[in-house]
Amino acid sequence: MMRRSGHVTLPLTTAVALLIAYGLVFFYAPIEEDQGFVQKIFYLHVPLAIVTLCGLIAGGLMAGQYLRTGKREWDLRSYVAIHVSLILGTAALITGSIWAKASWGHWWVWQEPTLVSFLIILLLFACYQPLRFAIEDPERQSRYAAVFAVVGSAFIPVNFIAVRMASAYTHPRVFTLTGGQLPLSMGLTFLAALGAITLVFVTLCRFELRAKAMRARLRALERATAAALDHPAPMRPARSALADDARPLGDDTPPAPRSPGGRTGGRDPIPTPMRSV
Repeated sequence: MMRRSGHVTLPLTTAVALLIAYGLVFFYAPIEEDQGFVQKIFYLHVPLAIVTLCGLIAGGLMAGQYLRTGKREWDLRSYVAIHVSLILGTAALITGSIWAKASWGHWWVWQEPTLVSFLIILLLFACYQPLRFAIEDPERQSRYAAVFAVVGSAFIPVNFIAVRMASAYTHPRVFTLTGGQLPLSMGLTFLAALGAITLVFVTLCRFELRAKAMRARLRALERATAAALDHPAPMRPARSALADDARPLGDDTPPAPRSPGGRTGGRDPIPTPMRSV
């Protein structure tokens, strides 16, 4: 019962957090002077991008834990974290393109290092699943995928530092060494949206992990059922109840074999010739 309530609590908490966060977006956060109402997509695009990068790093850390311990659950958690991060990252690219079109007049700006670096990271991790499923052996599959995840996640902070050191950029900076470029109301709204998207990530990971666990149990049950059908339990041959009843009480000798015609004995009896009356 407690486990069921836990399954319901997290989705409900996520839904409430989304309602509160985007209620603040539309009814509390002020409209930005330069971009106007379209700037509010910032509260969706930037949290999606941040949670995506953090999720990929978490997937790499879980993969490293798998390489250290060899426990399959860490490999599964790493796979799910990377999978969900790719979904959220695709949503971040879509919302970013919409925002770029409204603000800059272009769907994509190749001269912007932040956009290009985020795309490179997503394309890098998009190779994770094809690499994983191209290997048939489960042990090698998990090991190679874990090494890929560790190396890919290590590239993310290096890439982030390189982008921050770039001199020319047009993408807005949310976190800076001086405390950021957002007023208090926008900053609080942004943090609420970031928390809500983080809960979305955790909820999706929990759902996928639970679905894969149920699928694994179902496959194990199917294999057990198939094995039972292929190798049924041996059955004792049926014997005629009349033949057993005809044996004397206490006689433990096996009954005489039956002929194809149904009579007992090794040979059929010689028929008696008929006599005329």
